[in-house]
Amino acid sequence: MSGLGGRVAWVTGSSRGIGAAIARVFAERGAAVAVHGRDRVALAGAHGAIERAGGRAILIEADMTKSADVEAARLRIERELGPIDILVANAGASLSPPGPFEEISEEAWRATIDANLTATFLTLKSVVPGMKQRRRGNIITISSVAGHRPHPTSPVPYAAAKAGIEILTKDVAAQVGPFGIRVNCIAPETILTERNRERIPEAQQRALIDLHPIRRLGTPDDVAHAAAFLASEDAGWISGIVVDIAGGVAGYSFS
Repeated sequence: MSGLGGRVAWVTGSSRGIGAAIARVFAERGAAVAVHGRDRVALAGAHGAIERAGGRAILIEADMTKSADVEAARLRIERELGPIDILVANAGASLSPPGPFEEISEEAWRATIDANLTATFLTLKSVVPGMKQRRRGNIITISSVAGHRPHPTSPVPYAAAKAGIEILTKDVAAQVGPFGIRVNCIAPETILTERNRERIPEAQQRALIDLHPIRRLGTPDDVAHAAAFLASEDAGWISGIVVDIAGGVAGYSFS
């Protein structure tokens, strides 16, 4: 796979889990990485791991649901690292537990839509103009198989937000392709992040493994390597797609 040397990458939501793995793998392949998060301890840990391995990274704290924060973050990255070549819009969260649709509160709905879909929209809106001006760029959004595989226990606001991210990705890809910009989406399935290791009991993990044709659960590195491929020139004619990182399963996501 071709490297990412000389590129500047912004990976939102990269203080832990999937985002931290993407930031680390990008740095290993030569990119200068803006590591973003809101938990200062976790953010410092992700940043420190990259620097100890010899990579180059800066820390960015920002609320991605606020356009002023997003703009300030982008401007700082451009000042300290240079124009953003690669954006991974990973920041998001599921803020409403699974349950009957009619029991979802308006507050939980709005918070989940903002944390996922609105944050992705604002991040792309900030970065795309510069990429269009430079006539190059690479954007990767992060969805979930929950965004296109219905299930009765789905956390509905999260699934709806992720579905919105998928069509947003395809529409933006269609608009910006003539400017030399590629836009793709990754939809992970069950990924054993630190949080999922804690919240999914071992017995349930074993049961989930049996549902996957590839008999294991996903790791953050599985997603990170897919992102590195999409960010590389090896994927130079790939745009506007959603890639399931799902171990062959057609079931529901805990990602």
